[in-house]
This record gives sequence, C-alpha cells and structure tokens, in this order.
Amino acid sequence: MFQDQLVDCHTCKSRFRFDQLSSSECPMKPSKHPGEHSTCRMTEPREFNLMFKTNVGALVDPSSTAYLRPETAQGIFLNFRNVLDTTRVSLPFGIAQTGKSFRNEINPRYFTYRSSEFEQMEIEFFCHPEESQHWYAFWRDWRFSWYISLGLTSTRLRLRDHSPDELSHYSLGTADIEYAFPFLPEGEFGELEGIAHRGDFDLRSHMQGKLVRTAQGLEVETDADGKPRYPGSGRDLSYTDGSSGERYIPHVIEPSAGVDRALLAFLCEAYQEDEIPDLDGVLQTRLVLKFHPRLAPVKAGVFPLVKRGGMPEIAREIYRELKRRWNVFYDERGSVGRRYRRQDESGTPFCITVDSQTLADQTVTLRDRDTTRQERLAVHELNKFLEDNIDRQK
Repeated sequence: MFQDQLVDCHTCKSRFRFDQLSSSECPMKPSKHPGEHSTCRMTEPREFNLMFKTNVGALVDPSSTAYLRPETAQGIFLNFRNVLDTTRVSLPFGIAQTGKSFRNEINPRYFTYRSSEFEQMEIEFFCHPEESQHWYAFWRDWRFSWYISLGLTSTRLRLRDHSPDELSHYSLGTADIEYAFPFLPEGEFGELEGIAHRGDFDLRSHMQGKLVRTAQGLEVETDADGKPRYPGSGRDLSYTDGSSGERYIPHVIEPSAGVDRALLAFLCEAYQEDEIPDLDGVLQTRLVLKFHPRLAPVKAGVFPLVKRGGMPEIAREIYRELKRRWNVFYDERGSVGRRYRRQDESGTPFCITVDSQTLADQTVTLRDRDTTRQERLAVHELNKFLEDNIDRQK
C-alpha cells in the first residue's frame, strides 16, 4: 500500500517517481523530462517502500525492526472497541484525530506540498453498511464545501471521483479534493484531501488478518496450510444495535486531509498584489494576504493615530477589551499608512485607528483590508462588528 514505483537515472544520479516523470525536470536539461534527453540512462521501475524503517531498543536485530507510521488512521481502528465500550455511543459516529505521519518520499519538493514529515487530519466515520453510500456522499460533498467556505475559489478547486482502475482493492468509492497550485504545471491539480468508502476492510483486517481481493470479494490471505498468512487480533470489532439487536461489522467512511497542504493552498489563494494610491495619489504596489477572516491569524490591528493626546491610552484600552475574545495586534510605531501595509501583509482583515475624533465622540476609524474602505464605528460596537464579520461570515 505504501509503495511507489522508483526509477534511477545513471546519468544525473537522480531518482524519480515513475508516475511523475512527465511532471519532473531533468536536472541536466530542465527543458526536458527525465528520460527524454539522449544521454539519459534510466533503470526499469521497481518497488520502493515509503515507510521509514528504524529499530526499537539498543540491539539491532530483526525482532527490533519497527516503522514510523505512514498514516494516523490505524490507531483509531485499534481503539474502536475501547471507544464503543467507554462512551456507549451509538452508530453512526466518527472518531477524528490530528497527528504526524512519515513517508520516505522519493522526491520531496514544492516546499511543504510533498515532504517526509507532515501533519494529517483524519476522520473514521462508522455507519451501518446499508447507509454507507449515503454517508459517503455526505462527507464527499461536505468536505468540498468546507474548502469553498474558507475562501478557495471553485475555479482552482475540484472534486474528482476515482475511476474504477484507480480504486484501491478495498475501496467502494474514493474522491479526491484537488487544488491547482501555482507551482504545478499548467492544468495540473494537487491532492488536498481524499474521501474513501473503505467498507468493512479495516475492522475485518484487524479481526481476521490481511485481506486480499478475490473473485468472491475480500478474503483472508492464507498460507499453504490454509491458515491466515498474517493473522489478525481475533478481537470482536462488530457492533450490536441496541434497538433492533442486529449485529454487523460497521462500514467506514474516511476523510483524510493534509494540514500542510491545506495551509499551503490557503496561502497561495490569499496571496495577491494590487495597486492602491498613496497620500499623494500615486499608485503603489501592495502585497496582501486576503485570508478568509476565520483563517486570519490576527483578526484586527489597533492603532493610535499619533503617540500623544491621550490616543495611545484609548487604543490600549480597546486592545485589552478585544483581546479577551480575539487575537488582536497593537502597533503605534511608524506612520499609520505603514502600519496598514504591515497588517495587509499579515492578512489582518480589519484595522482600528484611534484619532482626534475618538476623543470627542468615542468612535474609531475602521478599515477593511480587501477594499481599503474606511468607516466610523462606535467603540462599544467593535466586538459586535467582529463577531458578525468573522464568526458568521461564510
């Protein structure tokens, strides 16, 4: 499962994934793909194990061999019975977790897009076999809409169903959420998340042993004596419905997302350069991260227009009040224009400026990052404004 086809080039001493030759560059002649240059001497494809091998303990022998986990999901299946027994939860239900995974990538590249260590978010959603197709469609569509709701544009994001030839041997349906990263060749998309209908493959594997696809379906792989070649735990992982008394092995729907890739996609989508006039009306290039407000690390910047006249004191009081609920940033250094630019580059959606009018009527200047439009707002309305424009914004 965690293997790729590897090819070597004896000419440039580089290694490539066989299925990515058409999107890779030849180190000696970047205008060509590996294998296209007349001097390229490529090996035949061979299997390469993506799992990092290590040894547990002080002695190095076959019994101490271990592997860093290539995915987070298996820990959930191991604890499925514990969750059932301790929480008394009824199906359908899901178990979610975030954690590190490790893969010995043949060709790590594109910053955090393909790396040897990465953060993974996974949900294992357990349901009745007869309801599994309904839940697969639900998670497939809901996960796609989640990325749209946080700012990824539909023109660069797509939901692609796997063809029958692509499906894993255990899969009853798989869809990938893919994004057109700017560093990929034109027209290519990179995977952000996969949603897989895994049937009862995982729970049965842990119960019975390694399963293989046969003409009769998934069956336990056996040795020459007819015994399981890789036996399971033998532990009962079936579920009994408390109302009907029906007993069955749940089916599993698995949304699996890469945190690093999602973050990279949101960064690529948010990064923009535009032109806005300065105080003299001259157009200046502005770098801005147009994060969705819910994703912005800092929700608002709070500034005094100048460092005198009681403005810093009022600005600090506003900052302390907002900080109880929001991650806000106080800045009084430099011109207010430069402070705006710094917050634009950080992706801060709103800037709040205390000026001379604040002293008179308790209103502040509120600036929108995307439009640069400014309006007056009463100090006591700031929390409500942020609530309406961050928490509830679609």
